[in-house]
Amino acid sequence: MEYVEPVVGIANCLGTPVCKYLQYHRKMNDYVRNFKRMRDELNCKMEDIDLQLKAELLRPLGKIPKKGVENWLKDVKEMIREAQVVENKVRNGRYLCRACNGKLVDEKTREMKEFLDKAPNASEGLAMDGPSAGLPLPTSELVGEEAVRNEIWAYLMQEEVSKIGVWGMGGVGKTTIMKHIHNDLLKEQRFERVVWVTISKEFNIVKLQNDIASALNGKMPEEANKVRRAAILSEMLKRAGKHALILDDVWSEVSLEEIGIPKPSSSNGYKLVLTTRVEQVCKSMGCKVIKVKPLSEEEALILFLSEVGPNIVQNQTIMPTLKLVVKECAGLPLTIVRIGKVKEGEDKVIESLKVSFNHLKDEKVKYCFLHCALYPEDFGIKKDELIECWIEEGFIDDMSTRQEMKDKGHVILKKLEDNCLLENVSSERVRMHDAVRDTVLSITRMNPRYMIQAGSQLKELPEKEQWSPDIEKVSLMYNSISEISIDVLPIKCQLLTTLLLQENPIKKIPHSFFTNMPCLSVLNLSSTKIKSLPNSISELKNLTTLLLCCCVELRDLPCLSMLQELKKLDLYGTNIEEVPEGMDMLIKLSYLDVTVFTLKEIPAGLLPKLVHLQHLSFAGNNEKISLNAEEMEPLKKLECLTGHFEDISEFNKFVSSMQQNKIVAIGGVDNWEGELIMHPIEIKELHIIECDYLRSLVDDNSSFKNAIDLRVCRIWGCEGIECVVSLSSFASSSAHPFQSLEVLDLQFLPKLSALIMKDEGIGPATTSTLAPSATFSHLKEITIVSCSSMKTLLPHWLLPNLQNLENIHVEDYSQLVEILGAATSEVEEKGSDALIKFHLPKLRELKLWILPNLKSICSKSGVMVCDSLQVIIVFGDCDKLKRIPPFVPLVGNGQPFAYALPSFIIRSSTKWWESLEWDDHPNFKNVLRFNLRGG
Repeated sequence: MEYVEPVVGIANCLGTPVCKYLQYHRKMNDYVRNFKRMRDELNCKMEDIDLQLKAELLRPLGKIPKKGVENWLKDVKEMIREAQVVENKVRNGRYLCRACNGKLVDEKTREMKEFLDKAPNASEGLAMDGPSAGLPLPTSELVGEEAVRNEIWAYLMQEEVSKIGVWGMGGVGKTTIMKHIHNDLLKEQRFERVVWVTISKEFNIVKLQNDIASALNGKMPEEANKVRRAAILSEMLKRAGKHALILDDVWSEVSLEEIGIPKPSSSNGYKLVLTTRVEQVCKSMGCKVIKVKPLSEEEALILFLSEVGPNIVQNQTIMPTLKLVVKECAGLPLTIVRIGKVKEGEDKVIESLKVSFNHLKDEKVKYCFLHCALYPEDFGIKKDELIECWIEEGFIDDMSTRQEMKDKGHVILKKLEDNCLLENVSSERVRMHDAVRDTVLSITRMNPRYMIQAGSQLKELPEKEQWSPDIEKVSLMYNSISEISIDVLPIKCQLLTTLLLQENPIKKIPHSFFTNMPCLSVLNLSSTKIKSLPNSISELKNLTTLLLCCCVELRDLPCLSMLQELKKLDLYGTNIEEVPEGMDMLIKLSYLDVTVFTLKEIPAGLLPKLVHLQHLSFAGNNEKISLNAEEMEPLKKLECLTGHFEDISEFNKFVSSMQQNKIVAIGGVDNWEGELIMHPIEIKELHIIECDYLRSLVDDNSSFKNAIDLRVCRIWGCEGIECVVSLSSFASSSAHPFQSLEVLDLQFLPKLSALIMKDEGIGPATTSTLAPSATFSHLKEITIVSCSSMKTLLPHWLLPNLQNLENIHVEDYSQLVEILGAATSEVEEKGSDALIKFHLPKLRELKLWILPNLKSICSKSGVMVCDSLQVIIVFGDCDKLKRIPPFVPLVGNGQPFAYALPSFIIRSSTKWWESLEWDDHPNFKNVLRFNLRGG
């Protein structure tokens, strides 16, 4: 029987030509080596794509894997399994099977090569948006606009009306109304797709086509001519099915045919809605015309005061001034979300804005405000980026630490928001409304120190005549400048201090470009396509900031030794292989980012010379570059460090020598080998990302319990985390973990079942195993996203520790049943009908997003004592939530008396609101204020 297999194997090779047979026999080892190499390459490619796909799916935007990606991964796994079978067969094969095995190995190698060639292109994305009509837009509360909103909605529901034009003065509320309607359409599911695109004043057909395609999760071919582009877009919209297309801020008639927008009609069910400041645009495009009128004086004042916040409202000394400003706006309240450029009374509005600008007494705050106009129109500016710019420009005075300067920046930002000069778009971004920007431009035009042509579709530098000898700041960011021609180079810019060229496809900079800019202080070339910098950059003796972030084509830099004033150098994402020559001479550097994965080494002796560094990021080729604790020891001013240490011992040496580190981020650690030292430094912020070995953050073996001054804690993507605090180490201890914590952010923790667990981490804590009284006692904000194992967010026994809690944001829990829960023993002790009070006196906002199993905010026998509560937002799938608990004041005999605070409001869909049950307190619904919110 031992010869049966070889004989069968030989029989299988009989059809192979003799020469090929002999080649398989003689070169068997070569075939095996190629086979193993190809298998390893395919396996690595599979792992890379699988990891990137998981990373894309982590983003909470309803992403799903592309079908081709899923199929490829599935087939490759099967192919690698088959390859293992082949390898086992070859390893155990006999000599007589050598040629046949060679043939088998060769064929399988070719199959794997085909799979490798067909691997998905990761740069094009591996995931796509799941089935959805679109995403809801952030918006503000409507005041005095319900009638016109209902009118627009009524026409949208009529089959015979296909095109609607909403017009009115700038700032009258057209965009806000349409954002609400956009969100309502999503919630009511009247259309298969709802597409929102902002056109703005600088109309560009290519950009509009790209924006519409992007909203449909598609992409326009850049090389196609205009006829073909229109045809492609038209087909995309037709495939989207019955859709509503909203074009915001249309300034002139646009040709739907030229763009590629199918003609809406009652037969296809398509709807087109546009907002404009010009009535003629509506008429020329055949729209049903709806006018949005200015607010009454009373409505305008109400809206204005709601936008500026309680701090301004409570200042009665400036109330007469506020009323005067609102009155002068003639129904267009002087707020970022409402004010706009108007055809009549424009000078009055601009003058009113100038009054607000002049009200800023601090000249440096004014400069901070003017700097915002250097960004393109309607641009969402990242807050942290903006504050960094203010620091670079010297608008924020030098302080002992960089964090103090950032804190000062946030104070200035808040002041600008409170004065209605900047709009707070989100927690991360602000925006300067176009009317406010127009005012800034009018201010700068009176003083020709600024040249602002950001986002203006420029393809080359402005003409020489525009480069005034007195010019100080130039912003040409976000354009299409690919080449800097010598013919348009400015002759002399002796006073130029700031030059912003980021986000332009610039490939080359002429040698003489910087020779006439002796005062240049800030140069931003980020996200350009430059491959090298001219040597003339060394002539910039006053340069303090050089930003080359994401210049992926950049391979090398000239010697920087002459840039003695340089304080900030950002080389993040470039492709340099060596640290620039002369960097050891840049002794004033306070900010250095060399997160460059092509970097080969850190020159010995470099870092000890940069003693003023406050921010340092270093990363090299596959993390082979390790920081040396001994060389880091002289950096006593260091506040923020991103880098790689060889081992925990080296990291501990560094930590022990540092006193200024306030933010610690640890990511991608599978296990510690040794104890992590967190003392004596006073950590202010702690970020734990993808450290799967952790079971809890604070327990017997954790050094994090020593971070008693911790203010912010973020734990993301740690698959092993079961709780934040384990009480096992505190039974006989006076330790108070998280006693100073203000912000707790927990996201993508699939095993998290409780914030605090009892002894040995077995099950959630109870009233018999209470946490130390100071734990979480300063907590203000708690955000929990995609923690699928938790059923109760905050147990009743923990609430005494949470008396400073202001905001709760809960999102995407598959198992969460209740927000505030009473223990079973507590209910049994008091009786099922006994009143249980949930005291959260400072709670202002409760956000509940996509909680399919949520049944209650608190136990059925409970009432909430929340005297500060302002809003409950219920968004997405929360269909099982049928009851809103009553709120009781801290007076009387303890019996529940439902009432609503003066500023309290519930925001959700009408459908959800109407599904609520009010059996326990039927009058409670009448005292609550309800506001429709799409979702």
